This record gives sequence, structure tokens and C-alpha cells, in this order.
Amino acid sequence: MSAIVVDPPTETLSTAPPDSLAERKGLTKKEIAADHPTWCPGCGDFSVLALYFKLIEKRKLWHEQITTVAGIGCSSRFPYFVQAHGVHFIHGRALSFASGVSLSRPDLHVFVFGGDGDAFSIGGNHFTHTARKNIKLTYVVMDNWVYGLTKKQTSPTSPKGFKSKTDLWGAIDQPINPMKQAISAGATFVARTTHTNPNHVLQMMEAAMDHDGFGFIECLSECVEFYPGAFDPSNPRKGGVFNLVPKEHDVTDEIAAYRLANEPFPGYFGVFYQQQRPTKNRLEAKVNEDARQRVPGLADWQILKQSFDRMK
Repeated sequence: MSAIVVDPPTETLSTAPPDSLAERKGLTKKEIAADHPTWCPGCGDFSVLALYFKLIEKRKLWHEQITTVAGIGCSSRFPYFVQAHGVHFIHGRALSFASGVSLSRPDLHVFVFGGDGDAFSIGGNHFTHTARKNIKLTYVVMDNWVYGLTKKQTSPTSPKGFKSKTDLWGAIDQPINPMKQAISAGATFVARTTHTNPNHVLQMMEAAMDHDGFGFIECLSECVEFYPGAFDPSNPRKGGVFNLVPKEHDVTDEIAAYRLANEPFPGYFGVFYQQQRPTKNRLEAKVNEDARQRVPGLADWQILKQSFDRMK
């Protein structure tokens, strides 16, 4: 049989981007938006989505640089509405999937969106371990104190006395304090905001994205259908107060952050806690590099084959 000869290509494929970073224009909102949001009119999640678009525009991120991950719930519909790579994952497991993305693709900006049920109930264990491992990603939890998608059940953050389909007599369980839980779990960036203050939401999202580690933001997001008026005390337009974290607050002081988190509702808004600690991304990369030095010159598949051969 004669050999088949293939002529070499006339053009060489390049791995460089089509345009230089300086020449390439940032995305517009029209280019970022996908399906029309299906939330109830007046839902606070609209505000968070709009500010996510604004963040992408402002930072001139492109489709291939963004990954949007979510679990299950009203807020977790986020990936459907963003024209970028993303996943609508299973209930409570969004952080698990996002961790894999972050560890395998450190060049990406990984954003995770969820609600109080997805984050602190079925996903509570994953929240704790993602925080303690300090995986580099941004987690925005839209907390509305109720299970809205399933039509008004008590959530982990519902206050005592809240009457729902699962607590007709009023909730009797102690609610979770997301800020205290995030700090104690080992999150290295912990902030709080509310959908009624768009400028502040954007500031917190930018700060979390710039942080090298696990960034957590609790964003109060009113469910106008099943818990209207829940956050009026934090809305100056409805007679409430929006208290910023005091300027003298030391964000590296864990005890001081707990004190802020212990304040009665509406409490404070801003960055409660931030510290620099090696990310799992960096530590795992070092483990991989050290292991690779023991097998110089071998391709990935050859290293894998050696491992399998030793198991025979």
C-alpha cells in the first residue's frame, strides 16, 4: 500500500487572539444578554443581573473569559440570561462544579449565583468547604429569606415567626447568619449589600472579583411575591436606613467582623472581612508542579499510563 501524502497547510494556525487586547472592543449589554429573564416583576434579582452586565461591560470581559454557574432556585436561573459560558447545575452543587472550573481554568473569571436555600440548606456543606479551601471565585447569594421558586416555604434565613406553607404557625428555628457562617468557614472576602442600592452592589462585585480567593457577597434581594417588604428597614426610600460599614473598621480583624455581623437587622453594608491567604488554586498548582518534576520529559498521557501500569 502506498503512503498517503498530505500537503502542508498554506496558512499556520495561530493561538493568539484575533485582535490585540487594546484593539478589541468590550461587549455591549446587547451582546451579553441572552434569554429574557423570567422572574416576577419587581424581583430584586433583576437588579443583580443588570449590575452583572454592567460589571462585564466595565471590565471589558469577553465571552470566553466569563463562566456563570448557578444551582437551583429563582436566582439560579442566571446562566440562562447571560450570553457566555455557564452551567445551570443541580441543587446545592453549584460551588462544587465551579470549583472544578476554577481549578482547571485559572484564566477564567468564575461567578456563581444562588439563593439562600441553594446556598445554606442543601448546599450548606459545599459552601463551608469551598470557603475553607479558599478557591478563587466569586459567589453572590441573593438572599430573600424565603423559598420563592416553590411558592413560599421557610428558608434557612427566614426570621423567627415567619409564616409559610411549611411553618403555618410561624418559623421557630434559629435562622442562619450568612456573614458569620462565611467568616467562620474561612472565606477570605466577605461582603454584604442590597439590590436597592445598585452602585453599592457593583462596588462589592468588583471588589470580590479583584480578590485573590473565595469572595462571598450576601445580597438582600426582595421577593415581592412571597415576602414583600422584608427588607424595607434597609431601604431609605421606604423609611429604612442603609448603614455603611464604618470607615474605621479593620477588614482584617475577624473579631471585629463578627461584631458587625451580630448587629440587629438591617445591620451594616460593605466589606466585613478580607485577608490574603494562599488559594487552593495556587497550592494545588504547586503540588502538580512538584509531581511533574519527578517525571521530566513525559507527556500527560505517559504519566497517566505509568500510574495505571503500577496498579496492574
